[in-house]
Amino acid sequence: MGGFFGVVSTKPCIADLFYGVDYHSHLGTKRGGIVTYQQDAKLFRRSIHNIENSYFRTKFGDDLGKFKGNSGIGVISDTDAQPIVVNSHLGRFAISTVAKINNVKELEQECLDRNQQFTELSSGSTNPTELVALMITSKHDFTEGIQYVYSKIKGSCSILILTEDGIIAARDFYGRTPIVIGKNEFGRALSFDNHSFANLDYQTEYYVGPGEIVKVTPDGIQQMLAPNKQMQICSFLWIYYGYPSVNYEDINVESARYGLGYAMGKTDDTEVDFVAPIPDSGIGMAIGYSNGKQIPYQRAIVKYTPTWSRSFMPVSQEMREHVAKMKLLPNSDLLKGKRIVFCDDSIVRGTQLRDNIKMMYECGAKEIHIRISCPPLLYGCEFLNFSASKTQMELITRRVIKELEGDDSKNLERYKDSTSKEYANMVEVIRKHLGVDTLKFNTIETITKAIGLPKERICTHCFDGSSYGF
Repeated sequence: MGGFFGVVSTKPCIADLFYGVDYHSHLGTKRGGIVTYQQDAKLFRRSIHNIENSYFRTKFGDDLGKFKGNSGIGVISDTDAQPIVVNSHLGRFAISTVAKINNVKELEQECLDRNQQFTELSSGSTNPTELVALMITSKHDFTEGIQYVYSKIKGSCSILILTEDGIIAARDFYGRTPIVIGKNEFGRALSFDNHSFANLDYQTEYYVGPGEIVKVTPDGIQQMLAPNKQMQICSFLWIYYGYPSVNYEDINVESARYGLGYAMGKTDDTEVDFVAPIPDSGIGMAIGYSNGKQIPYQRAIVKYTPTWSRSFMPVSQEMREHVAKMKLLPNSDLLKGKRIVFCDDSIVRGTQLRDNIKMMYECGAKEIHIRISCPPLLYGCEFLNFSASKTQMELITRRVIKELEGDDSKNLERYKDSTSKEYANMVEVIRKHLGVDTLKFNTIETITKAIGLPKERICTHCFDGSSYGF
């Protein structure tokens, strides 16, 4: 995944840019980058740092004095080093992307066949952001070039382009990732997550539509390409990725999570003593469940945030699982002898949750019941980096289906149906694997109601395999 932020202002932008990018630290773990444009010197200034073992703020604090100018963009990325700076027939510009491009090799060869060349290798491979830049500059203007990107990539791609006279923002063709524009007395900011606006005194002004291209200056927003009618924004933005204070499509993340929990609590007849979250993304759901079921909310397991803030930071899966265990601390006094419902966002492999459950039983819990805010994950994500490192067979659901059917792809339609016996059998096997007393998932219908968008406007590919444009 990743997140970006940009500023166009009538005053120096670096303070807003620095903190705005930092507010996206929950979205990326590998590279952080900033570039500004200094109008009087006609100069782009850029820094990129590795943030795999340290925070964005700690890496960029010493750089801030060198950044001059009133406009800039920055990014925190799970993939390539960016922003990159380009000099082309379209002029000089810097570009950042939030993208997952599944056909990089094919597009790379097309660029090479046009006698274009790549200079920004990322871990020995083509840098996807440079690939997007080359595709854009192969056309006559930015609008035509971005449309060409939309027409060719398989996956998703949202773009910020810092030019000498503003910032061009292009949201993914189906709007799978967001771009929102904020305004203050000095200019405008562009962001993946609009919670970055609050402490920087920007007010949300405009949500860029799917496939829409706009040019933003301190004076206004110019539409370069109208938005598409179709949209497939990622449902996991509300379920997992989004910070609680963020709005996507003007719909608050915490409100959606509360709704997911409330709906489940309202209909759950399991007798328990209290509900607790698996922090952090399970908190909103657990509060909603508490109110829906009218039972107490307790923090029976807490997250140790000073040093273990992100379980997905290490590169290896073994280390990620180790960090996931180390960051969570059980409260034995609350667990001992109690029947507890725990709320979590999703189950991918199941290994981390199984280890957490084992730990809670060892602390004396009498019964543990797991409630998941989304349906079972049946497909790997083709559009973001959620479960990107996982093959389909690493998903616990597909392993269970193979165990039951002898083929992980057999009868998938039946396993998608929450009313079928196949679905019930799959959930029961997962329950036994986790070692819990009961296990329940929310449905796609509950997700669409909690988010408040029609089913056809959100991407549910992970659950049912449906999607546009792939």
